[in-house]
Order: sequence, then structure tokens, then C-alpha cells
Amino acid sequence: MILINEDIKMLRDEVIQIRHDLHQIPELGFEEYKTSKYIVDYLKKLDFKVYDKVAKTGVIGYLRGSEGKNTIAFRADMDALPVSEKTGLPFCSKHDGKMHACGHDGHMAILLGFAKYIFINKEKIKDNILLIFQPAEEGPGGAEVMVKEGVLERFNVDRIYGLHLYPDVEEGIVAVRPGAMMAQTGEFDIYITGKSGHGAIPQNSIDSIVIGADLISSFQSIVSRNISPIEPVVLTIGKIKGGERRNVIAGKLYMEGTLRAFNESVYKKVKNKMISFAKGLEISYGSKIEIVFRDMYPPVNNNEKLVENFIEIVGYENLKIIEPQMTAEDFSYYQKKIPGLFFFLGVKNQEKGHTFPLHNSKFNFNDEILITGIQIYADLLNENDGLDI
Repeated sequence: MILINEDIKMLRDEVIQIRHDLHQIPELGFEEYKTSKYIVDYLKKLDFKVYDKVAKTGVIGYLRGSEGKNTIAFRADMDALPVSEKTGLPFCSKHDGKMHACGHDGHMAILLGFAKYIFINKEKIKDNILLIFQPAEEGPGGAEVMVKEGVLERFNVDRIYGLHLYPDVEEGIVAVRPGAMMAQTGEFDIYITGKSGHGAIPQNSIDSIVIGADLISSFQSIVSRNISPIEPVVLTIGKIKGGERRNVIAGKLYMEGTLRAFNESVYKKVKNKMISFAKGLEISYGSKIEIVFRDMYPPVNNNEKLVENFIEIVGYENLKIIEPQMTAEDFSYYQKKIPGLFFFLGVKNQEKGHTFPLHNSKFNFNDEILITGIQIYADLLNENDGLDI
């Protein structure tokens, strides 16, 4: 169990109230106007220099340390999901069809509580602090917008930290791994155009469903026969739509899928192979196959020295080295620019019924975990002196 200092324990009730307030006003990506105002109003009371409308609805809080040699950033995501809440909580969502079902209300509460801790201890703070409240993590990716707007360069950020509440890990346990921890992800749509015709006269048609079946089988051979078995890759077709009647050969077929990998070169290789197989089947069947890719988040890649330091700070007894996760996170865009560390803070609690997964309408967590998150950030800040990366 991570020991909580007395000055952080004093923040408990205030931080819990912040979480409850934010939980009631969930907003989707780049629409976080009420959330943004709440954060701005709070930070302005704490001597932070506040910048709003960053990446449209994002907020940044900056505080100069007594020495100001380094700038350390901490990030929380702000957006909610288009999910109708079914938790029955007294502080449940007031916005119909929207819910903080991924713990972002907790992430913001932790970072605002950390801001209060910094304010209370500002005479002892040597490094510059940048608190990033980022919109649209769930999509289309507010971190990329933040980076493109030059936030990291503007404040000369040396390193960045972020966390995610995680219901697959026991409450209070921290999960992390060095290197690739979360996957690069992308989506694709496939449009197959054949030639419709009567099912009794197949020779006069080009069956798009048969082509689609052949393409799916070919795709699976990319993973099993073209990529090293020690390189994790997921290639999934999740939706197929085509055909009109049972006795009519389908002239068109539409498919949707997702591609995930931990290595960017592997990701590109799979994409190129998909295109090659599609071109081959076009020639074989005399059809047309179009694949539209949407490359999304890069892999979350934790700096090894930051992980080593993190393990020393948290302690092995409170930590789990997690297996690489095929889920994705746009925190990775910061890590492509500067050294960064992203970790999971466990919230699974069977006794309290906190076992529902992320993005579930009943997802919830124990409010007490919020001060644990603040303590970890405080320890990271206090133990960063002289850390050479």
C-alpha cells in the first residue's frame, strides 16, 4: 500500500468533491466547455498562470519553480463518452447519453488535487510545473493537437507523466512496463465492388461476398505468416455489410476493421501487405477493392530511465509489471517528442463492486484512490531532482 502523507490526506474531501462535480458534467471531445471553465476557475485560485482554449477546449496551468532549470509536465484527459450512465450514483451524469465511463473525471480530480498540493508547498518547488488538461483523448486525439500547437516547446518541457485508472488491476496497485506498453492503433474501411446478378447464374456475376471472404482469409495469413510470431499484431474485421436477397449475388460489400501493433514498422508492413492482397484479388476476380486507412494513435512507449526511477519511488510491493496492452492512448504523441511515463492506477475492488470495465455504463471506482494518485505525482515531483534522462 502506498503511504499517504498528512498534507495530502487533508485534500481528500476537496478532491472527492471535485470528482463528483466533474462526473456530473461529462462532455465529448472538443466540447468540454463546462469542464474547461471549472478547471480554469479552480487553477486561478492557486497562483497558476492559466491558459485556456488550448487545442480548442484544453487548459494549461503553469507555475515557475524556485530554480526553474527543468519543466515537468503532468497530463489529465478531460473528455467523456457517448454512454448512458447506469451506476445509480447520487452524483451521476446530468447530461443525457454522456458519461465519464473511462475515469477521466478521476484523472482531472487527481491533477487538480495535485495543483492544490503544489500551491500549498510552492516555496519548496524547484522545477517548473506544467499541468496539461487535454481534450478529446477518446478521439480524434487532443494530444496530437496540443503537440502541433507547440505546447511542449513553448514551455521547454523536459519530461511528462500521465496516469489512467484501471479496473483490471487491484485497487491501489500501480501497473507499468518499460518500452512499448500500449499499441499503435488504426481503423480501416474496405469497399468491394463486383457485379450483381441472379444466384442461379453465377458465371455472369462477380461475387463481392466471395471476394470479401477470400480477403479476410488472406489478411489472417499476414499475421500468421508474414510477421514474426514474437511481434504482437491484431488485425480484426468487426463489421460486414452486403447483399440484397438470398438468391441475388452481391455486387457490393463493405467491411470495417481495426489494426493494432506495438512496433510502427510492423504496423506499416501489415498495411502494405493488406494493400498487396487487395490488388491481387482485384486482378483475380476482375473487381475493385478500395481500402481507406485512418492511422490513429502511435504506441505508448515508456522511457526506460523514467520507469526505473518510478519503480524505486513506488516500490516493488505496490507495483505490477503489466503485459503489453492492445488498447491505445494518445499520450503517445507527447512521448514521440519528449521522454514520458504513462502508468495504470488499479481501481478493481470486488468488495465494493468496482469490477466493471472501462467504457461500461456501470463503471465506477472508490473515491479514496484519488489521493493515492496525488501522492504518486507528489513523490515523482519530489524525487525528480538530478534525474538524468
